[in-house]
Amino acid sequence: MNQISLVLILLAALFIPLAMAKFKVTFLPTAVVEIIVGVILGPSLFGIIQNNPTLDLLENVGVIVLLFLSGMEIDFSLFKKRNSDLSVLEQKERQDQPKYSVVFLAIVSYVTIVVMSILLAFTVKFLGLFSDVYLTAILFMTVSLGIVIAALKEKELLSKPFGQAILLIAALGEVVPMVGLTFYASAYSPDSKSLWLLLLILLAAALLFLRFKRFFKFFDRINKSTTQLDVRLAFFMIVTLVTIAESVGAEGILGAFMAGIVIKLLEPHEETKVRLDSIGYGFFIPIFFIMSGVGLNLRELIANPKTVMLIPVLFLGYVLSKILVYWVLRLRFKNANSIAGTSMSVTTITVVLAILQVAKHLHRITNQQSGAFLLAAVITCVLGPFLFNKLYSAEKEDLKKTRVHIIGTNLTTVPVAQQLSRGWYDVTMYTANDLNYRSFNSEVPVTLLDNLETGYLMKQGVFDAEVVVIGKINSKKNYEIAKAAKQYGVRRVIVRFEDRNILNEKQDNLADLGIELYNTPDVNISMLRSLIETPSTMQLLTSTNASVYEVTLRNHKYTDIQVRNLPFIDQVTITQIFRERRFIRPTGGTSLKINDRIIFTSSKEDAPNIRRELGKLN
Repeated sequence: MNQISLVLILLAALFIPLAMAKFKVTFLPTAVVEIIVGVILGPSLFGIIQNNPTLDLLENVGVIVLLFLSGMEIDFSLFKKRNSDLSVLEQKERQDQPKYSVVFLAIVSYVTIVVMSILLAFTVKFLGLFSDVYLTAILFMTVSLGIVIAALKEKELLSKPFGQAILLIAALGEVVPMVGLTFYASAYSPDSKSLWLLLLILLAAALLFLRFKRFFKFFDRINKSTTQLDVRLAFFMIVTLVTIAESVGAEGILGAFMAGIVIKLLEPHEETKVRLDSIGYGFFIPIFFIMSGVGLNLRELIANPKTVMLIPVLFLGYVLSKILVYWVLRLRFKNANSIAGTSMSVTTITVVLAILQVAKHLHRITNQQSGAFLLAAVITCVLGPFLFNKLYSAEKEDLKKTRVHIIGTNLTTVPVAQQLSRGWYDVTMYTANDLNYRSFNSEVPVTLLDNLETGYLMKQGVFDAEVVVIGKINSKKNYEIAKAAKQYGVRRVIVRFEDRNILNEKQDNLADLGIELYNTPDVNISMLRSLIETPSTMQLLTSTNASVYEVTLRNHKYTDIQVRNLPFIDQVTITQIFRERRFIRPTGGTSLKINDRIIFTSSKEDAPNIRRELGKLN
């Protein structure tokens, strides 16, 4: 019977995503559906699956792996202090930014969540529904980071201010309750030891981090598919920190969570994260979610009127504990988006399951009470993402085009400006030549300058852009302007150098400054060589229907997707991929990796949309 139950669980884990895709069930997180299926297969309905030692072991491993991967989800860059040594451009941009920063909004939001959770916990006790104030407060202040990340990825908001605010609230909604759970378990566990011993977990985590700080640089040189050293390191971290946590009287899930944080701080490759996700979400974690549903006996819950009454009260507790988040988000974001963000912060399931498991081990909660907390959490995961998807719309600050300023109007730069203006770019051209101004101003918007002195250019706002292109023929002047633009703080400076002597003299200095170079002879030589080696190149590049483009893959949505499975593959031909300092000639089975530089051909109508889609920071 043990084997049959495990086979049924794995069969359910296989068919749930397939059925959700088939019937286009997108409003429910997969974890919630797995819990519901567990309820159906468990004693609540059909009673096909029963608890047994094997499934209990796999369930415990599942929650450990889940908390490990949750620790890896935390983006610590959100907590970094802003650089106080700002360039002139950064100082200007800082002045133009909204009054309230993302970090401020997130921290204030979570403080309101903590305060409301404590007040509501006392309210629940006052009503005589559940007496453990500490446990109730911890449960109410949880937020499901995994569900929040999935929703933000779907809307491509992870790099946007709104998305970062919600993401940071969710990160705090996992970290703070985990810390609270640690002290709770230490206070009530019969095996608890001195709280000072909990510092051993942090000390061990710090030592492991320092010991393996350079691991992934060394890993690049020795990695083989048969060794999978990065995965071995991850499981070594998990087992070590779980063992230490349990040895000092804490819960093993705290050690697993710390292991995830350590691996995250080691800055693993994207492939490492994908492999660990595959192991966790491919096997252990679905078993944990389904078994959580199996352990939820609805017949017993319904039989107890007090427990039935507890479910809507707890659901209101989950909602009301986050209600003040709306007014905090309203300080910066639209009304509808503030409601959407609040609804996402209400969603909770992952840490709730872990906390309930610990509370049951400590005999601080009954199965019926645990079921009520879990059912209420499941309802939040149904309604939260649904409201978020219905209400969210793009913020005004997210719709800004990339500013490109081009200095120098000539037969090379003007056609480029015309083509860029049709896409997601706000292009402005500048010239100090009155004849060129009169010649090209009817073709593209051109600003006539009095001179090209760097101080004057700064005052005129010529350097106030994400990209500055200097396309004049005078290489010496171009070098002077490019250097000033970079010192001003322009992120990308592209400069034309036709004078080979000046280029040879300044090339190393320009490279150190991060300035990008181009010149007509090199372009022509490369073009002629390509024309000889591949006769169709010129026809392709000069075609009015198609051209060659390059984009750096930033959108995690397409990470590890095979070329043949790209949704727009019928609109593009990927000719080369530049990865880890070498070119790869792709086939249909080649998987894309984050930061790949993809060189492709496409129609001039489709290319801008494809570049935006692949290049989105998500």
